[in-house]
Amino acid sequence: MTAPATFPATISDQYFEGERPLYALQDTVLDGLRIGVGESALKHGRNLLVRNAEFAGKYPFWHCDGVTIEHSLFRPGARAAIWYSENLRMRNCIIEAPKMFRRMRDLRVKNCRFPDAAETLWNCEQVQLRDVVLKGADYVLMNGIDISVEGMTLEGNYAFQDARNVTVCKAHLNSKDAFWGAENVTVTDCVLDGEFLGWHSKNLRLVNCTIRGTQPLCYATNLVLENCRMDANADLAFEYSTVRAEITTPITSVKNPAGGHIRAPQIGAVILDENCRTPGACRIEITG
Repeated sequence: MTAPATFPATISDQYFEGERPLYALQDTVLDGLRIGVGESALKHGRNLLVRNAEFAGKYPFWHCDGVTIEHSLFRPGARAAIWYSENLRMRNCIIEAPKMFRRMRDLRVKNCRFPDAAETLWNCEQVQLRDVVLKGADYVLMNGIDISVEGMTLEGNYAFQDARNVTVCKAHLNSKDAFWGAENVTVTDCVLDGEFLGWHSKNLRLVNCTIRGTQPLCYATNLVLENCRMDANADLAFEYSTVRAEITTPITSVKNPAGGHIRAPQIGAVILDENCRTPGACRIEITG
C-alpha cells in the first residue's frame, strides 16, 4: 500500500474507550490520541499516521494496513496490540505491553524500547529492526522470516527460535538457546551471551562475534565462524556439528564434532568419546 502525500482528516487530543471506537478508520492523522480501557480501538484501520499517542486498551491495531506510529506509549494493558497487520512503521516509541506484533508482514521498527517484550514478534515476515532494546524478551522473533536487525540489546531466552533468513549486526544478545533451529542466519559484530547457542541450526554464520556460555553451537549443520572469540565458559563446543571455524582465542573444550575444520590458537581439551559418530572427520588445527 502506498500512502497519499496528504491526509484528508485529522483527529487531535481526543480520548476514546470501549469496543472499536475508531473501527475501520482511514486516511487520518491522529495526534495526541488516548485510548483507554476497551478492545480493538482501530481494528481494520488503513493509512493512518499516529503521533504522541497513549494506548491502555487491548488489541488496538488488529488487521490494519499502512500505519505509522511515532513518539507513542503502549501501556501494559495494551497487550497484543498489533497483530495480523501489514506495512507498519514504528519510531521512537515505548512498548510496555507484552506480545506485541504477531503474524505481521512488512514491519519496520526504529529507536524503540520494549521493557516487557515477552512473546513479541511471532510469525512475522519482512521485519527490519534498528536500534531497539528488548527486555524480558523470551521467545522474541520465533518463526520469523526475512529478518534484518542492526543495533539491538536483548535480554531474554529463546530468541530467534526457528527463524529463517536472518541478518543480525551490532547486537548484544543475552539469551539462552538463541537461534535454536534457525536457518540461513548471518550474525556480524555481536556479543552472544547464553547457554546452548545455535543448537540444531542450519547455515548459521558468525563473523567477528564474541561467544559466551556453555555448550555452544551443537547439532548444527553447515556452521561457519569467522574471526570469532570464545570465552572460557564456552566449553563443550560443536558436538555433532559440521563446522568451519576460525577462532582467535583459546577454546576451553571441543566435543565430538561431526566434521569440518576448527582452527584456534589453543584448545584445552578435544573430547572424542564413545558417543562420537565420526571420529577424525573434523580436522582440528592449533595455530598458537
